[in-house]
Amino acid sequence: MLRLSLALFFVVGTTLMGIGVITVLTMDLQARWQPIAIAAAIGFVIAIPVSMLVARRIVGITGMKS
Repeated sequence: MLRLSLALFFVVGTTLMGIGVITVLTMDLQARWQPIAIAAAIGFVIAIPVSMLVARRIVGITGMKS
């Protein structure tokens, strides 16, 4: 399950980081780099448990052995 969650992390992390950056850019058109970097870091951190949760669900539904 660890390998699956690591593979999913690249997709989930990129998606959540992109959502955070786009949200910051649409909220404030004159945003400096700090809010953008903070949003990307938050997306990176949130992606860790989300990718593990998705991997656990995939293993549970498919019955895949790790």
